Amino acid sequence: MEKERLFITVIGEDKKGIVANVSGFLYKCDINIEDINQRIMGPYFVMTMLVDIKDSKCALEDLRCELEKIGKKMDMKIQFQHENIFKMMHRV
Repeated sequence: MEKERLFITVIGEDKKGIVANVSGFLYKCDINIEDINQRIMGPYFVMTMLVDIKDSKCALEDLRCELEKIGKKMDMKIQFQHENIFKMMHRV
């Protein structure tokens, strides 16, 4: 069973509920969080996630739109990049 992964980044001023909002949405879409890293850098919250969308009910465009809505609601910037694009950009 091959995985289909995305890198998700979340950046903005730190506040309550960031992880809960993003991870809750991913759960509803049957997206598995494989790795997560978060930290506070001064007043900013920075989170990166590696997720597997293989079993997801959401199309990529819907996923992008919904994450963008969550980001706007929380005044955060949320973006994602498919693993294949990441690999192609970082090939030697």
